[in-house]
Amino acid sequence: MRNTRLNPDIAKNILENNLKREHKTFSEFACFSKSAIRFGEDKIPDRENIRPPFFHDTDKIIHSLAYTRYIDKTQVFYLFENDHITHRVLHVQLVSKIARVIGRALSLNEDLIDAIALGHDLGHVPYGHDGERKLTELLQNETNEFFCHNAQSVRALQLLELKGKGLNLTLQVLDGILCHNGELMLDQYNPDYQKTKEKFLKEYENCWRVEDYSKKIISMTLEGCVMRISDVVAYIGRDLEDAITLGLIERSDIPKSVAETIGNTNGQIINNLALDIINNSFGKNYIKMSDEKYEALKEFYKFSTEAIYQNPKKSNQDDKIKNMFDVLFDKYLIDLRENNLSSTIVKYYIRNMSNDYREKTSQPRIVCDYIAGMTDDYFNKEFKDVMIPHSFGYKV
Repeated sequence: MRNTRLNPDIAKNILENNLKREHKTFSEFACFSKSAIRFGEDKIPDRENIRPPFFHDTDKIIHSLAYTRYIDKTQVFYLFENDHITHRVLHVQLVSKIARVIGRALSLNEDLIDAIALGHDLGHVPYGHDGERKLTELLQNETNEFFCHNAQSVRALQLLELKGKGLNLTLQVLDGILCHNGELMLDQYNPDYQKTKEKFLKEYENCWRVEDYSKKIISMTLEGCVMRISDVVAYIGRDLEDAITLGLIERSDIPKSVAETIGNTNGQIINNLALDIINNSFGKNYIKMSDEKYEALKEFYKFSTEAIYQNPKKSNQDDKIKNMFDVLFDKYLIDLRENNLSSTIVKYYIRNMSNDYREKTSQPRIVCDYIAGMTDDYFNKEFKDVMIPHSFGYKV
């Protein structure tokens, strides 16, 4: 089959129109496509591609294997039989939508926002943050490193995809993903506009070496900052609705001061916080919330932590889940050391990775990469396969 090629004159016209659109509509503080930096050159260089670089990155992300596994990754609530509870795949779409609304109002680069939003949680492990804490403990015991889902998202995209070759995403997208930490809220986000490729790589490495380091870094773009606060806006109200659906709390439990300031439904919370961010950030080179909304959001997060995230009804199976991580981590580590050809980590994972990855990656980190990439269902299946005896079938 002969590949279809775009008429050179049409391609030139499209490229010129892309540039004109940005210069006509973008804020002076936006990240323009011409600023995109890659660690290597793509098959079609960005300057010749009719897809702007950040738009192209979104395509790479949504066609990645890691993205397909979002479908069965825990957001907050696991082991509940309810099809209307938020999973990770819906969360990242909600983040993207909210962030693009804010970004469009502030005349920022929506392509960059979309790519960061859709890729930011690819490094999450089975059973969400609870699983991440357990994986940190296991990695600490082996290599003295800290597992960090932000850094793992970057790792998945830039190193693990394409059998260890990576997707060659732009620095700006990878930086936004690394700095997305939605568990630490600020009233104002000032981008690190002077950040270099070298500084980004140092921050990435520090995320593995220094506990909670990801909470200390800020994105190099205003778009990355918008996505970071939008992550909070997206999950705080949605987690509330899920908790009410599951009977963990009632709407009347929400502190009165919070309800009066930012609302008591997901729709009200998104609308009030998004408009507040726009009001306080329009025409500025930073992203800011009003003191009133910021204090209410902090109070709401404190309430959510105690009433939702640490609710005993949600966490009474946690010891069993931690045991599952212990069993599988040890099993895979032994299988790697003994080159157990029947083990899934050898048969399905290592065999499909590049020689460079196999030679340069420590065995504990390989185990982390394998487990972190699992869906909840696959994780459960692997544990069952290891712990439950297999039937030999009927014999006559």
